[in-house]
Amino acid sequence: MRIRDRRAEDNPDINLVPMIDVILCLIIFFVITTTFDARSVLKLELPRADGERSEAKTRQLSLLINAEGRYFVDDREALRTDVESLKRTIVEVAGDDRERTVLIRADARTPWQAVITAYDALGQLGFRRIANATAPEQRPAAAEPAR
Repeated sequence: MRIRDRRAEDNPDINLVPMIDVILCLIIFFVITTTFDARSVLKLELPRADGERSEAKTRQLSLLINAEGRYFVDDREALRTDVESLKRTIVEVAGDDRERTVLIRADARTPWQAVITAYDALGQLGFRRIANATAPEQRPAAAEPAR
C-alpha cells in the first residue's frame, strides 16, 4: 500500500485579484469625488460690499492675494512680493492680452501695500479692466411668524 504525503500538495496561495479590485474602486471613487476648484486652494476672507454683481462673459485673469501678501495669478504663485516679480508672473500667465478683465481677490486681512503693489503692476503692464471680488453681505435671517 502506497501512502501519499498530503502536505506536499497542500500549498496555500493568496489570491490578490479581489484586493486589487477593491483598491482600484476606491481610487476611482476618490478621484471622481475630489473637487478641483481654485478657490479651495487658498482660504480667503473677502471684504464685504453691497452692489450689483457683474456677469462678465470673457475669460478673466484671477489675481489672488492671501493674508500674508503673497500673490497667485490663476494657478501660478509669484516667487517674490515685489512689483517686478508680480509683473513677470502676470505676463507668463496672460501673455499679450491686455483686454482681459483682471479680478483681484484679496483677503480682508491683506496688507494694503500688497493690494497697491498689485494695482501698480497691472497699471504698468497696461491692464485697464480691473475688478475687485467681495463677499456678499450676510443679512440676518428674518424671524418666522408664530403659528
